[in-house]
Amino acid sequence: MSVVEDVRTVVQDFPGRELRELKARVEALEKSMEERLKHIEDRFNHAERTAQARHEQVMHAIQQLSDCTTLAQRVARLESRESTH
Repeated sequence: MSVVEDVRTVVQDFPGRELRELKARVEALEKSMEERLKHIEDRFNHAERTAQARHEQVMHAIQQLSDCTTLAQRVARLESRESTH
């Protein structure tokens, strides 16, 4: 082989090896990022379900308070009717 062919071979082999190594590293980083994003998405979904459950609890408590207020008003009306008779 001539020197030119040797240099050409080295120049072609070197970037090829480096590119394969870089490609493998990029693929590993992409996989890692996908796993992290999946974990974040799972945590977000859990937080959303928790918030929804708490919202429903609060709405139920508000409804119970409303029912108690209505009941108290009804009792007050009945008591006022009883006192007027």
